[in-house]
Amino acid sequence: MTWSHFPYFALPAVLCWIAGAWFSIKERKAQTFAMTALGILIFFAYIIGMWISLDRPPLRTMGETRLWYSFFMPVAGLITWSRWRYRWILSFSTLMALVFVCINLFKPEIHSTTLMPALQSPWFAPHVIVYMFCYALFGAATCVALFLLVKKHTPQEHKTSSPQTLDLIDNLINVGLSFMTIGMLFGALWAKEAWGTYWAWDPKETWAAITWLCYLVYVHARLHRPTPARNRFCLWFLIFSFACLQMCWWGINYLPAAQGKSVHTYNMK
Repeated sequence: MTWSHFPYFALPAVLCWIAGAWFSIKERKAQTFAMTALGILIFFAYIIGMWISLDRPPLRTMGETRLWYSFFMPVAGLITWSRWRYRWILSFSTLMALVFVCINLFKPEIHSTTLMPALQSPWFAPHVIVYMFCYALFGAATCVALFLLVKKHTPQEHKTSSPQTLDLIDNLINVGLSFMTIGMLFGALWAKEAWGTYWAWDPKETWAAITWLCYLVYVHARLHRPTPARNRFCLWFLIFSFACLQMCWWGINYLPAAQGKSVHTYNMK
């Protein structure tokens, strides 16, 4: 499996996801699940093929991590739809997955078969995979937050399945924060094996801690006396938290403090 095979898997997968999103809007449950799951399987087949051909997890370059983000967005959307039946969530997840698929289609990156010693730890793959899943959940939550802010009003708090509530965002953030915590624990175990310490306040680790604290603040802010003003503040704070996540994910590579010093800048090479 090579990078040239990517369009032959990505395009059918995206078409299946689009069909699944359309069926979800029409409330056709069996077809929604079948088409979305089929697209996920097709895309995952390519990831497995790349894994085998590279003889390592495709997790090193930004192009490779975009593969996982494209994969986990519809996975997160399907899980959310299956659990809470938000009809439009698959449209959001499909749109975000499509963005990253298009980036990889129009700007493919060379996938080297080499892997530096630090990335050969058995903790590396679960750490990154879990993080990609929580990033997908946070991305979906951010899309919903932007939708509500564009509506120019914050909905009143009430427990319904309407897309005008904040329940979906809370559910996505709660699950995403749980997986982020697990990912940080995996990362600490990886760091101990690779560099001899669980936590060294590397620029990447510092921004990971900032991002984790931001989402924790959001969770606590939403637990106390929800009002329209507080809800709007939480939505804006969620956007800020996602910006911190982007800094943690790829922005850190451009910081002067990380140039030649951070052990996490290998993915830009």
